[in-house]
Amino acid sequence: MKFPICSISLSLLLATGAAVAAPPDKFYLHPNDTVVFYGDSITDQRLYTMLTELYIVTRYPSLNVRFVHSGWGGDRVSGGGGGPIDQRLDRDVLTYKPTVMTIMLGMNDGRYTNHTPADDDAYYAGYHHIVETVRRAIPGLRITVIEPSPFDDVTRPITMQPDGYNAVLVKYGDWLREHASEANVDFADLNTGVVAVLKKANATDAATAQKILPDRVHPALAGHLIMAEQLLKAWNARASVSAVTIDAATGKIEQSDFTRISDLHAASGSTVSWNELDESLPLPLAGMLAADRDHTLDLTLRSSDITEALDEQPLRITGLSAGRFTLTIDGIIAGTWTNTELAQGVNLAVLDTPMSRQALKIRDLTVERIDIHQQRWRTVQVPLQDLNLEHLSEAEKGLDDLEADIVKNRQEAVQPRPHAFLLSPAS
Repeated sequence: MKFPICSISLSLLLATGAAVAAPPDKFYLHPNDTVVFYGDSITDQRLYTMLTELYIVTRYPSLNVRFVHSGWGGDRVSGGGGGPIDQRLDRDVLTYKPTVMTIMLGMNDGRYTNHTPADDDAYYAGYHHIVETVRRAIPGLRITVIEPSPFDDVTRPITMQPDGYNAVLVKYGDWLREHASEANVDFADLNTGVVAVLKKANATDAATAQKILPDRVHPALAGHLIMAEQLLKAWNARASVSAVTIDAATGKIEQSDFTRISDLHAASGSTVSWNELDESLPLPLAGMLAADRDHTLDLTLRSSDITEALDEQPLRITGLSAGRFTLTIDGIIAGTWTNTELAQGVNLAVLDTPMSRQALKIRDLTVERIDIHQQRWRTVQVPLQDLNLEHLSEAEKGLDDLEADIVKNRQEAVQPRPHAFLLSPAS
């Protein structure tokens, strides 16, 4: 099956300037880290967290990071439906012995339309308690506090005078940024970037822009993709999957970042073939766009810098004769471009390629892993924990083992594979 490119514009296909920026500082996560994502219903959607996990598994396949999604709908800094805060932290965070924890709370703490200064005081005190509690239990824990994702005051009229409810969340973010500096923890802003995308999308297609946060609180997949981008930026995520430049006139490799090129053959500036083994996989944007029935994701991609920030896989072929050329990878057509466009560079990451298809399978396994843990936690562990059932621990272990099996399967499936590239004159 060949995924359609939908309405990805040429600007997304062409690599920006065909050059890859210098590698960022060292990535935030370390080998064998355990990451716990903690929060309310937005974290409980398990979408920005899934996308963050997917990026890390595909971009850094040797890190072997473990992920736990511990969001609970309705939660505040004091806890909620899953129990008071100390119970939540003990059962849903500390028991996993994390090395990294993210915290995103605030949407419910501001109480929407009847916000008071006392709510701010409770938020600040409660947040202090969370950070102090987990730090006392795990002194070396690396904590990322997150400015809450926005309430949509962009695509619809504001509901709270005078500035709208998102102004409350921005105020919380300002406090969190200051608190992060004082407490020596890390900070990520998941509000500003989403608001910027909402504004740009709203100016282009107001009706579709409303679907990015359909109920103004809980983002659709497209909104979560921008949120994941902001978190990964804060963690110094690498934009580049790989970067290749080949001079077809001389048959020389001029650039091969994060990849190995072998068996390169070039003939008279018209046909070029080579084998390529990349270190990592792209985000599977082509497959995600194929399922984008309401075009929300497409609009979001066109209104953001997600590909430039996280999904660059530029291929440049210089020294070609004038004309149009078709690229196939393992016999699958990736696209057709002019020699000028190829010299400028094309971004393979947003195309339907064997690499993106492999990444889409990793996405599916990641969703399965998350769903199994969610069932274990929310259907078995929590509702049955006080019933003294003989086989409860056995059932929990069985689901833990099943999750481990999927992780093992995913680790095998994500390993880089060599691919055969052929660029030849278009028919």
